[in-house]
Amino acid sequence: MEKSGAKLRYPILLLHGVGFRDLKWPLYWGRIPSALSDTGAMVFYGKQDCWARVEENAKTIKARIRQILEETGSEKINIIAHSKGGLEARMVASSLGMGSAIASITTIGTPHRGSKTIDRLLKAPDSLFNIASFAVNNWIGLIGDTKPDFYAVCRDFSTAYAEKFNRENPDVPGVYYQSFTGVMKTPLSDINLSTAYLIVKMIEGDNDGLVSVTSARWGESFTLMKGRTGRGVSHYDEIDFRRSPLSSKSGGDGVADICDVYRGIVTDLIGRGF
Repeated sequence: MEKSGAKLRYPILLLHGVGFRDLKWPLYWGRIPSALSDTGAMVFYGKQDCWARVEENAKTIKARIRQILEETGSEKINIIAHSKGGLEARMVASSLGMGSAIASITTIGTPHRGSKTIDRLLKAPDSLFNIASFAVNNWIGLIGDTKPDFYAVCRDFSTAYAEKFNRENPDVPGVYYQSFTGVMKTPLSDINLSTAYLIVKMIEGDNDGLVSVTSARWGESFTLMKGRTGRGVSHYDEIDFRRSPLSSKSGGDGVADICDVYRGIVTDLIGRGF
């Protein structure tokens, strides 16, 4: 993509969700960072743990923001966060007092209101979660997580935690908040999330394979991303997991390439002076 004359005033900080770290390979964000850089934006990564609690990662991100501001000489940053990263971004802005250093927070597929599906799963015996926690925490520690806590992170996705979190982390005046989420049309939209989609659909309604549309809605603006074909847009599609367009079909409504959505976010932020 050819760079336009107008550019973002502030750098972009990408914040990932659970399950991945900011490693050079495999890159969590697929082709998206290149698409953002092609607009002339400066792009940085949060470098937070993938299975640490929201509170722990928020501290890491706070330090990272200060580092980026010092490195670039910028007064503020724009945050684009996927899934759990959106909660961490909001905590950094609000209860960690970094709102004055943040121009905008764009969340994508973030469970702002928790998950009723997780509420039900948390009723399972603690012994099952302890076994899973032992496996995940030890494995993820090998690739760099310093404070992995699988069980606690699962609890952070409950509706009770979300209610408490939202009370304690109100939106900061002067920061622009907006949200996006995809929606799968059928279980076959993303075979990796087909079972999860069906469970969440039954309990919570329309979803991207993990997060319900209702839970993902936050801020002054909300965009529901629908696919151009019957495939839909899944939680993994939101971060270009397959590193390819969603559809080769020209014309019509819906998302054909997730990178276009991110370019559109940049265009909108430029128009807002960010």
